[in-house]
Amino acid sequence: MPTIESARSWYPYSDPVHGFDHVLRVYKLAERLAQSEGADLEVVRAAALLHDVTKYQSPEDDSQARRAHHQTSADFAEGILHAEGWPAERIAAVQHCIRAHRFRDDSEQPQTIEARVLFDADKLDAIGATGVARAIAYALRDSQPVYSQPSEGFMQSGELQPGEPHSAYHEYIFKLSKLKDRLYTASARRLAEKRHHLMAEFFEQLAAELDGTA
Repeated sequence: MPTIESARSWYPYSDPVHGFDHVLRVYKLAERLAQSEGADLEVVRAAALLHDVTKYQSPEDDSQARRAHHQTSADFAEGILHAEGWPAERIAAVQHCIRAHRFRDDSEQPQTIEARVLFDADKLDAIGATGVARAIAYALRDSQPVYSQPSEGFMQSGELQPGEPHSAYHEYIFKLSKLKDRLYTASARRLAEKRHHLMAEFFEQLAAELDGTA
């Protein structure tokens, strides 16, 4: 079984959004959900520790690495688990969890309770107070504003218009506000209610203040 200490070495550079702190939070949330939902803890723990690994193998091309990280992380997991002597069917179970966890790619849906637990744990870390902090950190890291009024085109399609920044508020509108309704497990949905409310209240107040209406 991969350990937390060994997993630290798979994330070689600092990232306030998808770094090891995120992985550790997802690991703890996934354990909690797995215990509530009766999922296989060993598969869930391994998947949580391995789910974001290859985002960090190419820091000079991080945006491209993020787009394919669920696929390359699954490949990385196969090598790690094979070296530990895991049987092929359990390696495949971990790989399915990893490939199915990405919000922006629904080509492989979570079919097992373990995959649904990892998906939900990863999304819970993207909402609430932690989600607000991560969204702002992501925007600032990419030299984007915390708030910018979304265009009508973006509101309708989720596509940025020419010259339009992708602010933290854009990320809230496009993704974060939708996450609580995408969760699979009852345990995660219960945890999401308070987190979603806090996050929505923050971004609504932020928009009102920066629009000059509050």
